[in-house]
Formats: sequence, structure tokens, C-alpha cells
Amino acid sequence: MRRDVFQAIADPTRREIINLVAQQALNLNAVAEQFDISRPAISKHIKILTECGLIVVRQQGRERYCKAQLASLSKVSQWVEQYRVFWTGKLDALGAFLEQDTAAAKKTAGRKTVAPTVKKSKRK
Repeated sequence: MRRDVFQAIADPTRREIINLVAQQALNLNAVAEQFDISRPAISKHIKILTECGLIVVRQQGRERYCKAQLASLSKVSQWVEQYRVFWTGKLDALGAFLEQDTAAAKKTAGRKTVAPTVKKSKRK
């Protein structure tokens, strides 16, 4: 199965693993101790993160250490950026509309309203 960075960050456990190893390289046991799931489950998450290029696992003596490689997250950033531009434009337009609407409401409220006079007709 081909994996990508979006699949990797879709899972909250994997996001937390990324957060942990982004701060410092940790061995697999140190990563597993942070979670209430089994060591094999953590290993599967680490494998997915490695396949997606978000983590590099290196052997140091008898231990395997995980280190974050966050360059792949630039794909996520680029994807989000297109929507940031879209929503910024929409919110700017909404802000302009609300300013115009508020100004028009103030202008209308500033005018004195005069009740229309009604002519009474004479009955014969």
C-alpha cells in the first residue's frame, strides 16, 4: 500500500509520536511508554511514519532511535495554504460587507422618522 503524509497525520497517535520525536530522538521503548497501547501497535505506527518519510529510524548499538524528518509536512502546508488564501478572501469580503451594513444602519438610525399624517375625511 502506498502511503502519504496525509495518511500519516490522520491518526492522533501518529501525530503525537511526531510531536514527541520532533523534540528529541527517542528509542522505540521510550516512545511506547508514552502511550496506553501495545508496543507492536506503536511499531506499526512508527512503520507508517517511516514509510511516509516523517520519521527516520536509526540503529545505535542495540537500540533503535526515532528522529523526526518534518520536511514532508511541507506538502500539508502547501495544501492548507490554498484554503487559507480562499478563506482569507471570503472573510475579508464578509468584513467589508458588515462594515457597509453597519454604516448604512447608523446612517438610517440617524435620520428622524416622521410619522405620516393621515387626513381625516369628513362624513356626511
